[in-house]
Amino acid sequence: EELRMSGAESVVWACTSGSFVHGWEGAQEQVRTLAVTAGMPASSTSFAFVHAAKEIGAARVAVAATYPDDVAGLFADFLRAGGVDVRQVRGAGIVTAAEVGTWGEEEVFALAREADSHDAEAVLLPDTALHTATHIQALEKELGKPVLTANQVTVWEALRLTDRRVNAPAMGALFTREPIVQV
Repeated sequence: EELRMSGAESVVWACTSGSFVHGWEGAQEQVRTLAVTAGMPASSTSFAFVHAAKEIGAARVAVAATYPDDVAGLFADFLRAGGVDVRQVRGAGIVTAAEVGTWGEEEVFALAREADSHDAEAVLLPDTALHTATHIQALEKELGKPVLTANQVTVWEALRLTDRRVNAPAMGALFTREPIVQV
């Protein structure tokens, strides 16, 4: 109710592993509960990745996850359930958000490069604790393809739910491309 009264028009749960580890159906139930409780359109970072990949026309992706391999695999399974073809997955073996938060540019770039696949149309970095906002443009330039990060897609998803578009080149291709029109 406080969200509605403050003027919010949508709510997105900024959590990746807390949703995708429950699978597609479990994550959908979480979002349904959030929408009913908040009384407005709702989503999660996990669903935002699926929607964002489709928005930029990236049918094939590579996943650069800070998570342990088994958790990174669950994220890939979630993406596949959403119709995204995952070509490669690289887990970094980190368990805590606190450790992820200590990563700098060097570690972020190394993980993205290791995960990239020549046939992937985008690289996804799915950890909301990973500091990536200032690196998105440089990552895209280095990899030569769009890069989708957890906090970036979360903000984009909130805007998408309210039918708003923002042109923000510093936030990468997701915030500069026209939507793909399905025929």
